[in-house]
Amino acid sequence: MRRFFIFNPWIIVAFIVFLPVLVSLRNPRGEPEPENTITQTTSSSSFSHTSFRSVILAANTFPFDFNQRIRDGSNLQYNFYRDSCPQAEDIVRSAVTDIYFDHRDLAPSLLRLFFHDCFIQGCDASLLLEDNGDRNGSYEKQAIPNQTLKGFDKVDLIKEEVEQACPGVVSCADILALAVRDSVLLGGGPFYPVLTGRRDSLQSFFQEATDQIPRPDDSIMRTLQFFNLRGFNARETVSLLGGHNIGKIGCDFIQQRLYDFQGTGQPDPSIPLDFLSQMRLNCPDNSKNNFSSNGTFSTFTASKPMNVQLSNDKGMSYMQALSSAVPSGASFDTHYYQSLLRGRGLLFADQQLMAQEKTARLVFAYASDDGSTFRMDFARVMLKLSNLDVLTGNQGQVRLNCSRLVSS
Repeated sequence: MRRFFIFNPWIIVAFIVFLPVLVSLRNPRGEPEPENTITQTTSSSSFSHTSFRSVILAANTFPFDFNQRIRDGSNLQYNFYRDSCPQAEDIVRSAVTDIYFDHRDLAPSLLRLFFHDCFIQGCDASLLLEDNGDRNGSYEKQAIPNQTLKGFDKVDLIKEEVEQACPGVVSCADILALAVRDSVLLGGGPFYPVLTGRRDSLQSFFQEATDQIPRPDDSIMRTLQFFNLRGFNARETVSLLGGHNIGKIGCDFIQQRLYDFQGTGQPDPSIPLDFLSQMRLNCPDNSKNNFSSNGTFSTFTASKPMNVQLSNDKGMSYMQALSSAVPSGASFDTHYYQSLLRGRGLLFADQQLMAQEKTARLVFAYASDDGSTFRMDFARVMLKLSNLDVLTGNQGQVRLNCSRLVSS
C-alpha cells in the first residue's frame, strides 16, 4: 500500500497558480465577450506544466423546466480536506496516475463523464448513482445519452483508496472533479485549480438527463441555448467543446450523418467528398444496429454503447480528421478547430460552430495561434464547469460507495 505524507509541496505550487484565478483572462485575438450571459464569481488563468509530478426539440425552444438558480461554487474552498483528510488529493492524484498508464483513454472518458454529471443539476455525482432513493428504478446512468459513458469503475477504484485512508469524509463529487483535472493534465491538457467541499446528491435525474444532454446533430442555436441556460457564453461553449480534441468519437454517433442525414437516406451534403470517403472507410454502414435519429447523445467523445452490439468498435479522432498535410502537435492542441475550419468536423454539432459568425470567429481565433489561447480558455471554463451548481455544507451527503446512497 502506498505511503502518503501530510506535507504536500503542491500546496506551495497551487498557491502560486491559484492567485491568478481571480484575474480575468484576455480575449482571444481581441474577440469581444458576448453579452447577456450569466456570470460566475470565479475565473481561471493560464496554467502550464513541465511534468505531472512537478505541478499540478425546436432550435429556439426548450420544452422542459430548468433550474435557473446557479450555485456557483462560492462556498467551495481551496484544500477543503486539509484537516479532515490532508492526504486526499495526493491519493486521488496517485491513483489517477496508476490508472492512466494502463488506460490511456482515461482523460476523455472521465472528461465526458464529468460533463454529463455537471450538465444535469450540477456537479453533484448524481450520475454515479444506481439508487434513486425511490421505487421508480430510473437513474441517470440508464438515460440514452449516458449509456456510452465509461470510467465509472475507475472512479470506484479511486474512491476505495480514499475511503481506506479517510472513511466517509471525501465526497464522490470531489473525487470526480479532482480525477478529471489530474487525468486531463496527464493527457497533455492544461492545469487548473479545483476547489473542494462538494457534497453528493441524494437523487438521480433520469428524465433531465434524457432531455437536456446536447445531441451530436444539434444546430448551433440549440447548442448555444443549452450552454447558456447553464451560464456559459459563446466563447466558453466553443472552448469547452474543444475537449473533443482528445479521445475517439464512436461511429454510432456519426453514422446518421454519413448515411441517412435528417432522414434523407443521403449523407450530409456539407461534408467534403474526400472527408466523407475517409469517414465511411472508418465507419462503414451499420444502420441495422444504429440508434435512430431520435436518440440523444453527448457532444463529448464516446465509444460503443452498452446496449448495442456492433460488429466492431470503430471510431475517429480529430487527429485523424485533419489532412496529413496539416501539421499537428500534441494531442491537446488546436487540431479540433483546424478541422472545423476545413469543414472536417466529425459531429454535425461541431461543424455547426462555423454556421454562426460569432462562433466561427472564435474557432478561427483558437486555430490561429500555437494553442496557448485555447489552453488558457479551456482551463478557465473547466474551473467554471467544476463549480457549477454544487452542493455544499449540509446539502446532500458524502457517500461511502459512489453508486449507493448512505441510508439514514
